[in-house]
Amino acid sequence: QVQLVESGGGLVQAGGSLRLSCVVSGTIFSINNAMGWYREAPGKQRELVAKFTRGYTTTYTDSVKGRFTIFRDFHKNTMYLQMNSLKPEDTGVYYCNVHVTSWGSDYWGQGTQVTVSS
Repeated sequence: QVQLVESGGGLVQAGGSLRLSCVVSGTIFSINNAMGWYREAPGKQRELVAKFTRGYTTTYTDSVKGRFTIFRDFHKNTMYLQMNSLKPEDTGVYYCNVHVTSWGSDYWGQGTQVTVSS
């Protein structure tokens, strides 16, 4: 019954911008649960990009600091990733994630492809 639906990926030139969206069904979209964005490039492991921790703060991987911003709208049950000044190395499949604290479980979206050309 829990479902995460992502959108917003696409092909952009270096220096461009994209906004990714993740609509979360059910009751797990809560400040009690950590949630964020991960990405996976070909030949590389899935890595954290940005997240809200259960401590109610945000964290970013060093390579995106100052360029990416994570947002969420509790009225819409939607999490966003605003990506500016995109670089070719940002290319990959981006996944949204919610970690449900009370269940100790992770839920993932289907992924959305981001391709940045030079």
